[in-house]
Amino acid sequence: MKLVKLFAIASATVLVMACGTSKVEGSKEVQNLLPSKGQVDTTSYLLGVNFGLVITQNGFGDLNMAQLEKGMKDALNAKEGQPMDSAFVKQFKIDPSEMNMIINEYLQKRTAYEGALNKEKGDKFRKEFFVKNSADSTATGIVYLIQDSGSEKHAVSDRDTVKVNYRGTLIDGKEFDKNDGIEFPLNRVIKGWTEGMKLVGEGGKITLVIPAELAYGERGPREIGANSTLIFDVDLLEVKPYVEPATK
Repeated sequence: MKLVKLFAIASATVLVMACGTSKVEGSKEVQNLLPSKGQVDTTSYLLGVNFGLVITQNGFGDLNMAQLEKGMKDALNAKEGQPMDSAFVKQFKIDPSEMNMIINEYLQKRTAYEGALNKEKGDKFRKEFFVKNSADSTATGIVYLIQDSGSEKHAVSDRDTVKVNYRGTLIDGKEFDKNDGIEFPLNRVIKGWTEGMKLVGEGGKITLVIPAELAYGERGPREIGANSTLIFDVDLLEVKPYVEPATK
């Protein structure tokens, strides 16, 4: 996350909110050009929604809301300078570099915690899934359950292409991806797919429970999370063996 971008959005929010606190002046005709109370209320709410999304999407979900409100009020009541310049920040007795350092440290700790928690839960889930479903596992840690073994035609090479219907979920059941009739070479997907799709034949059905290290690891996107175990229910519609291009 780029803190500069985050603070730019936050500062813009503060500036727009501050506009509503200015003294109303001018003739009645001029004042009639101002937004209506309804527009002010709606815009205020939407700015709150926008700021809330910035907070949650950047991993600030457990903030102390009272302190957040205090900081916003202090910013709105600041007497001089533009947001984030030296005169403005001086009033808060902290400089921007120190502010960034504190927030970065918070984010790093949150990320480390979430990653460790996801790994712990994922390891437990795979063990329980293995026992509960009398499933199989690979040496790399994939737990899998074959509902239909399909034909004897299997993907063999990492360059083979498969056509599948699939649904991807997290261990809490939340769906993060779904596709029907999609094709891809096995060397263009996560390692768990590259290995897992060789375990079932064409026309078969399989559930893959893939550990984080064979999925997205610590770099899991926000909707998946760091170190998340992933579950894929897959119908293998077709296997297309790799064919070397003809040489001229």
